[in-house]
Amino acid sequence: MILVDADACPVKEEIYKVAFRYQVPVKLVANAYLRLPQHALITIEVVSDGFDAADDRIVELVTPSDIVITADILLADRCLKAGAAAVLAPNGKPFTEDSIGGAIATRAVMADLRGGGDQIGGPPPFQKKDRSRFLSTLDETVTRVLRQD
Repeated sequence: MILVDADACPVKEEIYKVAFRYQVPVKLVANAYLRLPQHALITIEVVSDGFDAADDRIVELVTPSDIVITADILLADRCLKAGAAAVLAPNGKPFTEDSIGGAIATRAVMADLRGGGDQIGGPPPFQKKDRSRFLSTLDETVTRVLRQD
């Protein structure tokens, strides 16, 4: 299954495209209802708008054969620790056991800088190449995970 941290996910259409190609179920977890394609493979679970409610639910659901899509570094870490087969950011970059520590450290440094009043930019704007990289990476990841099952 592909589990999606859906509230701000910019690559839902790409996820559906890969899911339909490989007949892989997709569960979107969100704090509010989202419009979905009418398809048996696509479901949504709406959780409360409480702090981390969607993240907590995704971690509860994740299994060793699941691929998680999230931009949230701390959620990515929790999913890797819970045994997800793969965790991908919407820009196509995988979160791995080897890379997650550095991502968390960078996140903490940036938060400290912002907290100190430093004017720093956020992440670069989401671009067409990010969407393309995500589609390619998700396709490769689904293929790899399906071969392992």
